Amino acid sequence: MAGRVHPRQLAFSLPHAESLSRDNFLEGPANAAGLALIDAWPEWPNRIMWLAGPEGSGKSHLAAIWAEVSGARSTAANGLTAETVPGALATGALVVEDLRAREFDERALFHLMNLAREDGAYVLFTGREVPASIEIDLRDLRSRLRAVPVISLLPPDDQLFRGLIVKFCADRQLAVDESVVGYLATRLERSSAAAREAVERLDSEALRLGRPVTRALAAELLRDA
Repeated sequence: MAGRVHPRQLAFSLPHAESLSRDNFLEGPANAAGLALIDAWPEWPNRIMWLAGPEGSGKSHLAAIWAEVSGARSTAANGLTAETVPGALATGALVVEDLRAREFDERALFHLMNLAREDGAYVLFTGREVPASIEIDLRDLRSRLRAVPVISLLPPDDQLFRGLIVKFCADRQLAVDESVVGYLATRLERSSAAAREAVERLDSEALRLGRPVTRALAAELLRDA
């Protein structure tokens, strides 16, 4: 019938659980030092350590693995207050995630480091920057943080990057063949975050169009990006 409008299929963004277990961590040269730190616990060179790396480099996954084996609680750096510090350290181990300049309470963090030292507690910080790059007004806190040993994570190499694409597809229960993985691996920015975003977009577009995830669909999506 002339003028008939076909309804557009809608794609609903449903949550997809990403496994953060030790068995699902993809190891490569880029993150080997971070995994070695987690596996070495409690024989750390310092009870307070720092994992640094770009977005999507595996910091949160490594922190989750350590929290599982150490019984650590976890808190976002920007949610830490002086009042919550004692409770956060109650198990003797704590993950402080995503510490960024000007986005945390400096006095609460200083209190945390002092109490952790008094109690002999373990603390694992994660952040995109190293402590020396973070602007801090409180002089004593600045010197304490800059004395924390840093383990740096690097962008993934080719093998690890391909593995990450496969993992993100598996997390979303997407069946893809090697041609799709190879196409994405040679055209995306070499970062875990870029791979995750591309897989999410592929999944959403395949659902909207009612098509399987193929190399052709990946090419269309990247061409339109």
